[in-house]
Amino acid sequence: MSATLLNHHMVTHEQWGNFTETDHNTWKLLFERQSLLLQKRATKEIKLGLEELEICSNQIPKFSDLNNILKRKTGFTIVPVKEFIPEDLFFKFLSERKFPSTCFIRQPNQLDYLEEPDIFHDVFGHVPLLVNPIFADFMELFGHKGLEAHNAGMLKFAATLYWFTVEFGLIQSANGLRIYGAGIISSKGESIYCLDSDVPASIKFNALRVMKTKYHIDSFQRTYFVIHSFQELFDALHNLDWDEVKKTCMLFPEIEQGIALNDQEKIY
Repeated sequence: MSATLLNHHMVTHEQWGNFTETDHNTWKLLFERQSLLLQKRATKEIKLGLEELEICSNQIPKFSDLNNILKRKTGFTIVPVKEFIPEDLFFKFLSERKFPSTCFIRQPNQLDYLEEPDIFHDVFGHVPLLVNPIFADFMELFGHKGLEAHNAGMLKFAATLYWFTVEFGLIQSANGLRIYGAGIISSKGESIYCLDSDVPASIKFNALRVMKTKYHIDSFQRTYFVIHSFQELFDALHNLDWDEVKKTCMLFPEIEQGIALNDQEKIY
């Protein structure tokens, strides 16, 4: 890790020994509930990642153990941070193949909703896909592109793209739509709603379309964007030019959630 990031005041040290029996029980409950629920809902890469990282229900994983495997698989490591970090720092971490994770777990009365990401969201939701080489490359690339967006005054568009892919993305599989976004993976309610409800619109992934779509941070999404592969996601991001995005996005207004602009973009 660069000296600048290593010495940043928001970076901390893992203090796994501070977790209580209640904390580990909360992890166990969340893990078992989501694992059962996601068996036929999550993309297969999530299950493979959990298995390869040996993430299980018996206790909150240690970052040191996860990093030993992650480094070997894709060169990523988890960096413990004190709290929600600013976007430029977040993207800087990703650009160096570091994934920042919080070090606390929600209280037993917060099982179904938490405003800020906790260790269950970060480790159960995000980390399994970092074992996948293509997705790991995508996340590093997002770091670089995110920093470019920050410098170009385009952070809003980068944040929206991240929201609808890394956090709330769906992928088309041979067996139908599956979940890969961490915000859904770590949520009991949304992992059911996103595939079973008639309310949200499932839309074919298009980066410009994504970046012009409004989103809400405190309710289930009404629009989900569907990719066919992680390679598609990587290629779309690789081809993004923020100057071109800026010119294009100025031509049309923001799009409300829950609507399809035409029948061709809808997933049935």
